Amino acid sequence: MMKHSTTLAAILATSAAILASTPALAGSCPAGQTIANPLAGAPTAPSMVTDNVIGSVDLQKEIDVNNRDLRLRRLVVQPGGIVPLHSHVGRPALIITVSGQMTEYRSSCAVGIVHNAGEVSSESDGISHWWKNTGRGPAVLLSADVKARD
Repeated sequence: MMKHSTTLAAILATSAAILASTPALAGSCPAGQTIANPLAGAPTAPSMVTDNVIGSVDLQKEIDVNNRDLRLRRLVVQPGGIVPLHSHVGRPALIITVSGQMTEYRSSCAVGIVHNAGEVSSESDGISHWWKNTGRGPAVLLSADVKARD
């Protein structure tokens, strides 16, 4: 019986550690702020941001999806820097804010959505948006998305 208790305790401790280290899902528009937002005047050019592809997978070879790649990118956005207006029509993505703070301006929300380190944002359903580093230091993001091959 002692052996089973010790094993159970170890499993519970490991599960708690994993759950505690799991990033929080963020990116939700606050209650009462969901609207159709045309994002008038949104920036259309990047500013003070580096965007590097870390790796990619040809989805045709993996799951028979033509002309699409699954890619992982690392973005570093300096304070005040901008990831410009873009759309996620047919291009779902997950973004984790590794460090720093970013504010996202979404076509479906009246107010900016703040993303802090450790939070994950889901980008899909054809949303359009842009991001700005509203923190005091550089923000580092990891983005995994499905992209049409050029």
